[in-house]
Amino acid sequence: MEKTMEHRVKTASGVVSVIVYGDREKPALITYPDLALNHMSCFQGLFFCPEAASLLLHNFCIYHISPPGHELGAAPICPNDSAPSADDLADQILEVLNFFGLGVVMCMGVTAGAYILTLFAMKHRERVLGLILVSPLCKAPSWSEWFYNKVISKLLYYYGMCGVVKEFLLQRYFSKEVRGNVEIPESDIAQACRRLLDERQSVNVMRFLDAIDRRPDISSGLKKLKCRTLIFIGDQSPFYSEAVHMAATLDRGYCALVEVQACGSMVTEEQPHAMLIPMEYFLMGYGLYRPCLFTESPRSPLSPSCIAPELLSPESMGLKLKPIKTRLSAA
Repeated sequence: MEKTMEHRVKTASGVVSVIVYGDREKPALITYPDLALNHMSCFQGLFFCPEAASLLLHNFCIYHISPPGHELGAAPICPNDSAPSADDLADQILEVLNFFGLGVVMCMGVTAGAYILTLFAMKHRERVLGLILVSPLCKAPSWSEWFYNKVISKLLYYYGMCGVVKEFLLQRYFSKEVRGNVEIPESDIAQACRRLLDERQSVNVMRFLDAIDRRPDISSGLKKLKCRTLIFIGDQSPFYSEAVHMAATLDRGYCALVEVQACGSMVTEEQPHAMLIPMEYFLMGYGLYRPCLFTESPRSPLSPSCIAPELLSPESMGLKLKPIKTRLSAA
């Protein structure tokens, strides 16, 4: 029986809110959102997509982890509490897994959340079955990103979640088409996100931003990461080159890259339908499948037993080589 329940997990770096949805007897899928977001504003589009929801909920119990103070109705975190580092946030994942008695898990993260989950996978390889990363980070901030983050941090400190901060964040998340302009009205997705950002406590967002702004470069450790990894990147994402760099650095036998056209960073909200087929093939490699809607059979006609194993490799999926080759040839 599927049900939703919020748990507050005490960790060495503070309390973490975890929304659990689904049958806890199933394998676990851990999600972690981007800056200033939570599961409602970062993953709702994906889980409201019927085909994607059926694929994920059929196979997993979902554990939505919010960054400290990013959950719905969160109070401001006391300024005297020490601010966590990216390492601390990754260690919180381990404490959450241990709290629920989880062993090996599948992970899905967006941008800053993708970085935290990748760092966790590098530190605790035995606990991660696979990674689904959306517009991920892996290098230390560039000078321009560092400056951009400092401007946001100062605005948050003096003015809170003001209109300028929300504009900066929407540029981080969405393509120009979704954000709109003088001639094109702002989309419903951007308007909904803007309203949800109003609920964030500025001090809590500053703490997560500070942790991400101080993140170390983890590129050198990516080759040692042997879990299968599926990366999505919107071609209008400000983190496009970083995602391509990460995919090129990971072991090619374990990584596939999907470039989503006319999309920003938050593919989960802007174009969730584009994630379905790649995720379906990715999960087939683990013997997981989408339930067939037209028969009583518990197995899909595209179940792994019907497909040659070599067809489940990243290269055969056609997801990685073309975008990487295109990017490198343009360099």
